Amino acid sequence: MRDLKLSNVSYEYPGGFLAVEDLSLEIKSGENVAIVGQNGAGKTTTVKLMNGLLRPTRGDVLIGEMNTKDFTTAQVSRIVGYVFQNPDDQIFNATVESEIRFGPKMMKLSPAEEDKRIEEALSLTGMDKFRKENPFNLPLSIRKFVTIAAVIAMGTEVLIFDEPTAGQDLDGNRQLAKILKELHAAGKTIITISHDMEFVAENFEKVIVMANRKIITEGTPKEIFWDFDSLEKAMLKQPHVSRVMCRLGFSEPVISIDEAVEKIYAA
Repeated sequence: MRDLKLSNVSYEYPGGFLAVEDLSLEIKSGENVAIVGQNGAGKTTTVKLMNGLLRPTRGDVLIGEMNTKDFTTAQVSRIVGYVFQNPDDQIFNATVESEIRFGPKMMKLSPAEEDKRIEEALSLTGMDKFRKENPFNLPLSIRKFVTIAAVIAMGTEVLIFDEPTAGQDLDGNRQLAKILKELHAAGKTIITISHDMEFVAENFEKVIVMANRKIITEGTPKEIFWDFDSLEKAMLKQPHVSRVMCRLGFSEPVISIDEAVEKIYAA
C-alpha cells in the first residue's frame, strides 16, 4: 500500500485560471480523510490531480514512488479510483451490471476474479437488486451508488468520492457511511469531498480544510470543528450539534449527539 503526497503543486487551467497554488499535503496509506471548503476552494482540482485526470502545472504528485507525470491516466486509475460528483459523467453502459463489470473486464482479470469483484461490489453497495436495470432509468441517488460500485470493483488502493452525499436522503447517507466504513476496515485509503459537515464529523478521522486554492489547516474532526478562525476563513459552519453546544455555553469540543447528551447530563 502506498502513501499519497502532493509537493508544492499548482494547477492552472487553459485560459490562465489558477485553481490550486503551491499546495502540499500527505495522506498516509489506509487513512480516512475528508476535504472540505467552499465552492472554488480547489477541492475537485486537487483530487483530480491525485488520480491523474489532471497533471500539475508545477510540483509533483506522488503515489508511493510513482510520479503521476510519468504515467498515463489509465495506469494511475488502477491505483487511485475516482467517483465523480455527477454519475452521468461516468455511466455509459446499458445495465448496472455491465457498468460495474466494465473496469474489471478492461483489466483482463480471470473470469472467476472478475465475477467475484462484481458480486462483492453489488452486495456492498446494495445494487444487486438493480443489476439488470438501465442505470439511466434509476433515480440520481441510486445512480451514484452504481458509480461507487463500479469503482469498488476496480480494486484500487485509494478511493476518491466527490460529494457522494449530494442528493442523498438519510437512508442514502447511512448506506454511504456503511460503505466507507467497510472499505476503510479493508485497508483502503478513503478521500472524500463533502459539504455535509454532519457527515464529515461522523465518518472521518482526518479533515483537510481548503480556502482560496490552498490548504489552510488539517486535523481531527474535533480539532477542525472547534477551530473557529479556520472555519471563518473557509466560510464553513460547525455541525448542528456543535453549534447548539456552543450556544449552551459548552467550551469543550463536541461533534456528536451522544457526546452532547453525555455532557448535558453531566453538567
